[in-house]
Amino acid sequence: MNTSGPAADRLIDPAHWEARFAELVKKHGIPGAQLGILKVGADGAADELFTTATGVLHAGTGQVATTDSVFQIGSVSKVWTATVIMQLVDEGRFALDTPVAEIVPDLALRDPDVTKTVTVWHLLTHTSGIDGDVFTDTGRGDDALEKYTAVLGDAAQNHPLGATWSYCNSGYSLLGRIIEVVTGLTWDEAMKERLFAPLGLTHTTTLPEEAMVFGHSVGHLTGGDDPQVAPVWGMPRSVGPAGLITSRVEDVLAFARMHLTGGAAADGTRVLSEANVAAMAAYQVECPEKDLLGDSWGLGWFRCDWNGHRAIGHDGNTIGQAAFLRLLPEAGIAVAMNTNIGSAIPLYRELYDEIFTELAGVHVPADFDVPAEPVEVDATPYVGAYQRESVLEEVFIEDGKVWMRTTVSGAVAEASGGAEPETHELVPVADALFAVKPDKSEAYYPVRFYSLPNGQEYIHFGARATPKRTA
Repeated sequence: MNTSGPAADRLIDPAHWEARFAELVKKHGIPGAQLGILKVGADGAADELFTTATGVLHAGTGQVATTDSVFQIGSVSKVWTATVIMQLVDEGRFALDTPVAEIVPDLALRDPDVTKTVTVWHLLTHTSGIDGDVFTDTGRGDDALEKYTAVLGDAAQNHPLGATWSYCNSGYSLLGRIIEVVTGLTWDEAMKERLFAPLGLTHTTTLPEEAMVFGHSVGHLTGGDDPQVAPVWGMPRSVGPAGLITSRVEDVLAFARMHLTGGAAADGTRVLSEANVAAMAAYQVECPEKDLLGDSWGLGWFRCDWNGHRAIGHDGNTIGQAAFLRLLPEAGIAVAMNTNIGSAIPLYRELYDEIFTELAGVHVPADFDVPAEPVEVDATPYVGAYQRESVLEEVFIEDGKVWMRTTVSGAVAEASGGAEPETHELVPVADALFAVKPDKSEAYYPVRFYSLPNGQEYIHFGARATPKRTA
């Protein structure tokens, strides 16, 4: 960690950030939210830690959000699961290149060759090709992940093993099962024993009945003047390792601090080796589309180029809740935000740029947006249907414009209130790159077209790779 330079002397101004956060949350129509800022003390100095909360946990009840309320941090949980996996690597229980089938002998994926050769590294880096959005509910019992692993035998192989990067929730549930097999504990118990306890976390849980003892956030599908509460509070237990941790920002920052300080908790307890902390943040694989999350992926973390400065982080989205965690290791700074709205990207972009600019002199890159001047791109090669297990993307040209119709099916569509197709214009940005603004979104999202080395054509949207149908 390098905290030298002018930014090292910039202190957190609690009054400013409390007022600014409340102002921006209201501006973006978010029912309730928490913000935490951590600046690790250099050369033995004390840390600076600031937390604040604003708004309500539930628009229907009006319960006030506090800094001790807990929110679903969604897929930020993946970095926590990856951390426990790397602890087991530290202990020599397996290696990153160990085939998963050697650890979980009953693994039987749809493709027998993938069953034999998929490794722990493939799961950590989202390169397994296993359909990533299998949200099958396998019950509330302690055998939920064991049953889920059996269900993965029915999941499609979305792309050849290791051929590209595609966000894979399913792979992280399988990583949770690896943790269970190796430790003899449930994933929930392993997280408590190996992370929550040594980090001294008091408001972090994995099960809904544990979250209920705290003031807990409820998801909202819409905010603003007419907020709509989500019809479902959480996802099935089988999704736990991919996204079911519930926490407050102070606890999330304690986890981040451990990663900023080489693997040690605040009291000096060794949680992860310094070598594996570095490995988790190091480059592992390129992302085909570099504007939505990061330009590359580590082991759990995504990696961002912030105008020449390397940040790491992860976002999380559940049903009507969104969380954001960013670390700037060179400055020893981490920022965590929890919200109870389905998408808070505009708030994240505005707020985090202000925070990191003020405290570290580092600007978050400009929002992905449509060009100021129209760009001419021949979209004919991209026309067609792209399909994976739960999503159909149909690209077509009509009235001189490019359109994409998205049809979602399965558990996620049911949980979010239906599966009506959505059609949106694709605005050309550059060759093979377009911008789309989905319903109810204030932000543009990138849509990238590309081909694998074997010639198979893909669309990359929403961090997922979807193959083009050949017939």
